[in-house]
Amino acid sequence: MTRQYVLQCKRNKEDSVLQQLIINNIDAYYPCIKVRPVNPRSRKIKPYFPGYIFVNANLDVVGTSILQWIPGVIGLVGFGGELASVPDDLLQAIRSHVDRINSEKSEPQRMFVSGEKIVIHSGPFAGFYAIFDSYLPGHERVRVLLQMLRDRQLKVELSGTRINQLNIYPSHN
Repeated sequence: MTRQYVLQCKRNKEDSVLQQLIINNIDAYYPCIKVRPVNPRSRKIKPYFPGYIFVNANLDVVGTSILQWIPGVIGLVGFGGELASVPDDLLQAIRSHVDRINSEKSEPQRMFVSGEKIVIHSGPFAGFYAIFDSYLPGHERVRVLLQMLRDRQLKVELSGTRINQLNIYPSHN
């Protein structure tokens, strides 16, 4: 019977293990998400579950030894001597969730324009008024100009997992 299993791999060996699974005609799912690294040479795709690949196989036909002897594989995940299988609906939910994350990250939210007045609502600058300056590489960071005493402005970089979690809002002044 074909089931979904979880194959544990050594860190950073998932790509080579996936290639070996493909060569051996074993159906596999390796969930990855797109990221926007600050360093342009960094990886732009990262594993959603580092060290794990989902394998769809009939182990009575394929056998476990072919999976366990692939270089970089630690083994199939099991509990109490029993191999753990993943329900199809759970795997489909994971696929949908990863697809949604990737579609959101493909188009970063651009809520502010340069020169727009904003208010910071949390963090060390909570309550400060600022002027939005720019989005920084890796759309998870922005630069704002804090309005200080006597109309002095201080450039400050703010970061967060998503721009709407930075807790900055348009000023109504």
